[in-house]
Amino acid sequence: MSSPDQPAPANSAARLDKWLWAVRIFKSRSLAADACRSGSVQVNALPAKPSREVHAGEIVTVRQGLVLRTLAVLAVPRSRVGAKLVPTYCEERTTPEEWAKAQVSRVEQFLAREKGSGRPTKRDRRLIDQLLS
Repeated sequence: MSSPDQPAPANSAARLDKWLWAVRIFKSRSLAADACRSGSVQVNALPAKPSREVHAGEIVTVRQGLVLRTLAVLAVPRSRVGAKLVPTYCEERTTPEEWAKAQVSRVEQFLAREKGSGRPTKRDRRLIDQLLS
């Protein structure tokens, strides 16, 4: 009997929502299924339903916020795997430019001020300068 962290046999497949959850792209299987239903997930450049089976060698594209993550399916886990084992099952092919979008967004979100809150205080300006330098 094999342990849960062992890959399934080479000819096996898994539901897309279950695979996305198992390789820790989403925190829950229902979030993965919702993303599939909303059109945020594609397999081999085609929109995919949560029940679609994924096989080794396919390319999965997931829109998470501003970032368009590209993942290559290497294997199908039997159940959710630990973070250290994720590279065994999927290869991250997201470009550095996509990750830069997320970083810029975080900085802009931090710098955004609520409308009507007035000018930044001296302390706020110093914190902003520290962040940007």
